[in-house]
Amino acid sequence: MIKKLTGALSLTLMATTAMAGGVERSNQSVSAIFADGNNITFSFGVVQPTVTGSVGGGAVSSGDMAPDYSQFSMSAKMDLSENVSFTLINDQPYGANVDYSGSGAAYPLRNAGASTVTNATVDSNSITGILRYSLDSGVSVYGGLRYTSIDTQATVANGLFSYVLNSAEGNGTGYLAGVAYEIPEIALRVALTYNSSIDMTMTTLEAGVVNGSTNISTPQSLHLEAQSGIAEDTLLFGSVRWVDWSSFSFSPPNYPVNPLLSYSRDSYTYTLGVGRRINDEWSASATVSHESASGQPATDLAPTDGRTGLTLGVRYEQDGYTISGGVNYTWLGDTTTAAPIGASFADNHVLGAGISVGVNF
Repeated sequence: MIKKLTGALSLTLMATTAMAGGVERSNQSVSAIFADGNNITFSFGVVQPTVTGSVGGGAVSSGDMAPDYSQFSMSAKMDLSENVSFTLINDQPYGANVDYSGSGAAYPLRNAGASTVTNATVDSNSITGILRYSLDSGVSVYGGLRYTSIDTQATVANGLFSYVLNSAEGNGTGYLAGVAYEIPEIALRVALTYNSSIDMTMTTLEAGVVNGSTNISTPQSLHLEAQSGIAEDTLLFGSVRWVDWSSFSFSPPNYPVNPLLSYSRDSYTYTLGVGRRINDEWSASATVSHESASGQPATDLAPTDGRTGLTLGVRYEQDGYTISGGVNYTWLGDTTTAAPIGASFADNHVLGAGISVGVNF
């Protein structure tokens, strides 16, 4: 039965990945390629951040500047032969939703008269195709292509200027490559995956009158995932993820003080969890995740620094069908935003919940 735990208890759903490094909302895990047999899975989640800050020693509040959002993902895996399989993954790896309309009238991210308020959205979609070849020694190699599209909207009002940006969808293609080692009898698996950066050009409309283009590159990343049975019906799993956010910059050609969005350092995210099969149908898991803080001033479009989260999940499996659910609570790190705003953000958090339905065929 320990063998059946593989892939059954890693319930840190993509939908509960909340406020990760940069504008990342999915860790781009390739765990779907290790599903037994032919499989299709749909996941959906909702995320409710609470992010508030203030200026003037607490005199003027930012309001809750991080609206709720939802996430969707799909994966389909098919065995092409005894040693070769193909997996298709659709997810939303990047996203942001910022809205200072609830801030106090004197908050510095409004212009005179408070008629223009700083807000921004980033939306993305990604389709990934992966081929995996398994050797008899327990080693497998895999690789594939990822197509990603991104569009964004931003309004910046800071008392000095007002700026409005709308972009048409930019898109590009990158690749991934990885290697894994497995011992199925004890549910042991170690997988290392590299995701390349993806270059794309976005057509932008600035201030309603200026047409131009902006080049961006999504960050490259390296993801190490591991799991092993440690006792009868018990699985230990974890991961380490590095994302090259320090090389990311979004600089529309007519923004007055570029870059509009950038990050001072890379992100490192660690997860550790344990899963337990209760009986033939039910299993449960608990996972802790941590992203270290940089200690540097944050951007007003993402005023948090580091995070620590707890995810609890359950899974029901019968007759080739699986239903998984997870709830995540994340404590967001305190920070002060960069000059000239210098707002203080503290004691913020995120609540997320997701459900996943899978079918083997």
